[in-house]
Amino acid sequence: MEYIDIYDSEKRLTGVRLPRKDYFLKENQYAVIVVGLIERSDRRFLATRRSEDKKWAAGWWEIPGGGVRAGEASAQAIVREIKEETGLDVTDARGGLMYTYSRENLKKGDNYFVDIYHFHMDFDEGDVRVNSSEVTAFKLMTWDEMTALNQEHLFLHYDRLREGLEQESLYGLNCGRITRFAD
Repeated sequence: MEYIDIYDSEKRLTGVRLPRKDYFLKENQYAVIVVGLIERSDRRFLATRRSEDKKWAAGWWEIPGGGVRAGEASAQAIVREIKEETGLDVTDARGGLMYTYSRENLKKGDNYFVDIYHFHMDFDEGDVRVNSSEVTAFKLMTWDEMTALNQEHLFLHYDRLREGLEQESLYGLNCGRITRFAD
């Protein structure tokens, strides 16, 4: 069984571990999710399409990512998640943590931090090998294409990606600023 570490509202480990599936988080309990924006030198970004069997946002476009496992650091998790979903190894890519935001939904017990990473690396489409159990397709997109999908409500994390890129341009790469949102 896979477990996750629980963090407090300041993103500090609490020492509590829960099974990854079917948890219900209370006040001051948060999971951590990671997503990775991979940008090529031609200013195209790698986007993946969620499988149709996902219970939330099935078939939507997003950037690779997933949950941080118990005992795993956020930076380790993003490297693992990108490799699992796309076959790409971002270990030596330029970039890092760009932006962090949190969501709190006490009614659903779904409180989490999302660490958004931004990597710069060149790769060919042939280098991408999607994990068909999580991803049905991939596409190299321009920012305008991602914007168009967002306008159709078919792209996850778009607003936070935009905010992260804006913060990155103001504060430099690896700014890691935390912004909080509540449902």
